[in-house]
Amino acid sequence: MIDQDAVLDRFARAVEDGHGALTDLDQHSGDGDFGDNLRAGVRHAVRLAERGPRRGFSALGEVFLDEVGGTSGPLLGLLFTEIARSLTSSHAPGTHDVAALAAGARAGLTAIQRVGEAEVGDRTLVDALAPAVTALGRDGVAAAATAAREGAEGTADLTARHGRASYVGERAKGEPDPGAVGVAVLFWAIARVAEPDATLTPPLPGLG
Repeated sequence: MIDQDAVLDRFARAVEDGHGALTDLDQHSGDGDFGDNLRAGVRHAVRLAERGPRRGFSALGEVFLDEVGGTSGPLLGLLFTEIARSLTSSHAPGTHDVAALAAGARAGLTAIQRVGEAEVGDRTLVDALAPAVTALGRDGVAAAATAAREGAEGTADLTARHGRASYVGERAKGEPDPGAVGVAVLFWAIARVAEPDATLTPPLPGLG
């Protein structure tokens, strides 16, 4: 069972801890604002959830769709919104099962690919999200977190074909895509809440 408010809290702490590293990655392949945008959006979502009645993923979806800029902001908003919709339609308020999370993440991936037209191998957040969705439906949240991290790490060897990193071409190679790492941080936070005893390698150093 997954407490989505606890996920929001854990995700917020991870984004704070990883802000510097995410900014460094985006300075390598984009315009350097991914860490700032992600942190500002998550901070706002936490405040929104605290005021109620929105829950964790619903607050994240509203903020990222309406207020967070950059290439990744609205795309992450689609993911959060689809997860929130699936969890809301599930059976128990406050806690929800992995199947609902998997269905929401799958719908989010579909929405992101419909809007952004990115495929696995294009060096985008899809490279972390797609394998996480597959692992989530088959093996659970810890496996999804591992798949997302490995997918994000694999973008270091790819040439970008979508997003701002496509403007710098081969110069972006050697470091992972920051959007993909952001998705890996999200699934790491979900796994830390849902399976706290699982042995996981964090997608960024310093995540507690």
